[in-house]
Parts: sequence; structure tokens; C-alpha cells
Amino acid sequence: MVAILSNPARALRSALALSPLALLGGCDWVVMNPAGDVARQQADLVIVATVLMLLIIVPVMALTIWFAWHYRAANQDARYEPDWHHSTQLELVIWSAPLLIIIALGAVTWAGTHLLDPYRTIGRIDAGKAVSATVKPLEVNVVALDWKWLFIYPEQKIATVNELVLPTDRPIKFRITSSSVMNSFYAPALAGQIYAMPGMETKLHAVLNREGLYAGFSANYSGAGFSHMRFAMRGLSAQGFDQWAAGVRAESGLLDRAAYLELEKPSEQEAVRHYAAVAPDLFDAVVNLCVRPGKMCMSQMMALDARGGTGKAGGFNTAALTYDKFGREHVANVAPGALLAAEKWVKAMCADNSPTAALSQEWRAPASVSPLRGAGIARPAQSRPTDTLSLAPAALDRAAKSPLS
Repeated sequence: MVAILSNPARALRSALALSPLALLGGCDWVVMNPAGDVARQQADLVIVATVLMLLIIVPVMALTIWFAWHYRAANQDARYEPDWHHSTQLELVIWSAPLLIIIALGAVTWAGTHLLDPYRTIGRIDAGKAVSATVKPLEVNVVALDWKWLFIYPEQKIATVNELVLPTDRPIKFRITSSSVMNSFYAPALAGQIYAMPGMETKLHAVLNREGLYAGFSANYSGAGFSHMRFAMRGLSAQGFDQWAAGVRAESGLLDRAAYLELEKPSEQEAVRHYAAVAPDLFDAVVNLCVRPGKMCMSQMMALDARGGTGKAGGFNTAALTYDKFGREHVANVAPGALLAAEKWVKAMCADNSPTAALSQEWRAPASVSPLRGAGIARPAQSRPTDTLSLAPAALDRAAKSPLS
């Protein structure tokens, strides 16, 4: 200590050398010290895998240094054997040790990845407490928007933006989707990341064991506002969570389809907001890409396809289902000729695709409805009149009744 104090240059060098350690003291080791049991098991898996790999890496690195030192040119005592080329004992060690490590690593990883499958319901609250058969998981619907997070609580009938509040020691079931592009939902203190994709639903099961404030974010680049696509995750006791949900319900704000379409518009650094009520079918409509009026849901389209489809005569109805990020799939109260001329969606159905020809076409009922019957689809109750058909949105669930003449 006296030597260091007597030499300022040495003291400065020592301080600079130790400064990275001081910076490490401010790091948040949440991945290795999480608040959720699923993330805790994942951290244990990382530690076990790292130790198994170090069983090979450390001896190899140590032997590299030892061989370089022992067989240096200045060491006259080292054995010089230029013709040596093989050792059965050494070959056994070189190949058997890594093979055993790989077998052990593969077994641990295979078991861990299956037990921690995000679609698999959790079987324990923590290492010493199993999930009771009478406990109902809390369902949270997650929608990745541009560039914010929407959380819907179906049981509580509320929703939040950029705030995820969870009760501790209760299983959580996440249903996750995206509004436009692929994203990734990641709360390091809770569990591993899981992708959010438009038109699809992914699942994640987890549990939070400690109260506190934690961070969550998007782990997949999704555009200009990606850097600010973060949310706050709060862990509360069961009683505290119920009080929080009651407080949100006492606020104002309804998240219906119209409100969602406004919220869906791209925006950055959105403040936390609450909705006291939510349309009950909103999340399913988001997954099925049918939030906008006049759109058939993917599930309805697949049901029609499974029953044989609607044939060419139902082309106008299916044209309205085309997903368009600019919202041009909204066709309510639009004349068919104007639709084809302005948007040009269904070119293949027209012999002449010019705007004039499209505007002059009439949409009439067919002479016979029999060709419109798909496999298993019942015949319409009555024929439509021969005048121009109405394009009311209600026709979307009667796809076979709006054919192109």
C-alpha cells in the first residue's frame, strides 16, 4: 500500500485496471438471478451446461500453456522426440472425455428443453411447492403493436398498454400474437423469450415468485421504434393484484374494435395507459386478422375451405378478405365496379381489366345455384333477384350468394 501511495503513476494504473470491476457492480444479473421459477430453471440449465463445457475447456487451456512453457527452446531438460506420432492412451483421453461431456450435455439439454417447453403448463410454483390442482392460471393476452405492447386480462375484463402486472405465486398463461410484423416477447425475470407473429398465436406458461418492478422488451427488431418497445412488469401479492385490477376497472376507457384500430397505428414511447373494459372477442379478432369491419376471420375462411369452398362465384367475398396493411380490405358500402376499378383486387375474374369495363359490369344472381354448392354446404334457401345484388357486409357470411355474373 505504501509503495502504491508513493508512486502516483502506479496508483493510477491500478485504479484504471480495477475500474471495469466497479462497472460490473452496477450490472443487473436478472438472467442469472430471476424472479420467476421458469427463468430460474433456465438459468440453472445455463450454469450446468457451462460447467460441463468448462470441464474440457479449462484443462485444454491449462495444457496449452504448460506445453508452450515446458517445450520451449530454452528448456534443455524437455524430451525431444521428433519421430513421435501416436499414443493409444492419449487418443482415448482426447476422444472419450469430450464424448462423455457431449452425452451428458445432450441429456441435460434434451430434458430441460422439454420440461421448459413454453407451451407446457407449469407443474410447480417453485422448487419446494407444486401447483395445486384447484389453482386456475391467470390468462393474459399479449399483442405486439408498432411500437408498444398491449396486455388484455380476460378474467378481469381490463387492458393495459406498456404495463404488465402479475400476481406472485400464481401460474400465468400468456397467449401472444402480433398486429403486423414478427416480434419477440421477453421478460428476463419471468421466463425465456417467445415470438409474436401476425395471424398466429403462441403460448408461454410461467410464474412470478417475487414482488417488485422488472423490465420487459422486444427481443426481435421490428422497425424504427424498436429501441423504445419496452414495458414495465410489476409483481404484486394476490391481494395487491386484485386491488390494482379493481382500480383499473374504476377508471374510464373502453377498448373496442374502433379504439384498437386507433391504438394499432404506429407510435413510439407510448406512456402507460389503462382500459376499464375490453371487447370480449377482440384478441381472437386480432389473431384472425378481422378487427376491421367487413372482414371475414381466418377461422371462418378455413371453415369454408374445409367444407369445399365457395367456388368462383364467391370471389368478391373472398377478395374482401385480402389482408392489406394499409386498410384497403375495408369494403363496406363500396360499389363493386368502383372497388375493382380503384383497388384492382380481383383481376383474374374479369375478361377485361380496364377501369371502364369494371365500372360497367353488373353483379347478378346466377341462373342456377347448384354450381355454387361446395362439399357439404347447404343450398341457399331462396334465389336472389336478378337485379344488382346488395354489397352489405352481412353478405360476407353468405359467400355463395354474391356471385359474379
